[in-house]
Amino acid sequence: MSLLARLAPHLPYVRRYARALTGDQATGDNYVRVALEALAAGEQQLSPEMTPRVALYHVFHAIWSSTGAQLEDGIGAESGSDASSRLLRIAPRSRQAFLLTALEGFTPSEAAQILSADARDVERLIADAQSDIDAELATDVLVIEDEAIISADIQSLVKELGHRVTGAATTHEEAIEAVARHKPGLVLADIQLADGSSGIDAVKEILKSMDVPVIFITAFPERLLTGERPEPTFLITKPFQPETVKAAISQALFFHPSRHKEAA
Repeated sequence: MSLLARLAPHLPYVRRYARALTGDQATGDNYVRVALEALAAGEQQLSPEMTPRVALYHVFHAIWSSTGAQLEDGIGAESGSDASSRLLRIAPRSRQAFLLTALEGFTPSEAAQILSADARDVERLIADAQSDIDAELATDVLVIEDEAIISADIQSLVKELGHRVTGAATTHEEAIEAVARHKPGLVLADIQLADGSSGIDAVKEILKSMDVPVIFITAFPERLLTGERPEPTFLITKPFQPETVKAAISQALFFHPSRHKEAA
């Protein structure tokens, strides 16, 4: 299989990453092109110890760290309220680790391979990025959960991140009433609620009147994998790990367009 054939499925994604990293489409695309040219010329090699996708990002970073990374202090000072500008205000290495895991879906171990770093250092960088994001995007949160202990755990995690819990509902009806009283900036919802009502239906009704990021936390993830709307961009399976919920909250707020418009 030719080099191009091996890498073709991954090129749109490394371009997406490069654009997010640099904050500019032309600049990002240019660095991807330089990386591909280096591979074609034999100046860089895909590591046989990595999957093709991980190896491609690793080569991109080898090129970026030799030239482009020197520009990061300058671009990080740009102002603005969209996702790109917010990313550029995060410290460079934290931004890289966050994008590789949150945007590109790599595990911390894979991100460590790409960045030629220790996995523990990458996890720390991700945590630093999430902390910066949470401090900037603190918001009001509605928790839709019928199990009291789980609801309390979720509310505690939300507060630890600096957000405010302005509503806690156990049924579809309570959720709609909570939104009427106070518009949330984030919704965390279970699927199966106390009176047999559906968290999915509650979220659908909420989304008819407002654009808000939603994170489903459920013991029944298969019920959301049907292809019907609303599609769960963020889906956490019970029992959950606290760090998983924290990471999802950071990512949901960071990448949701309406949050950026509100902050403008």
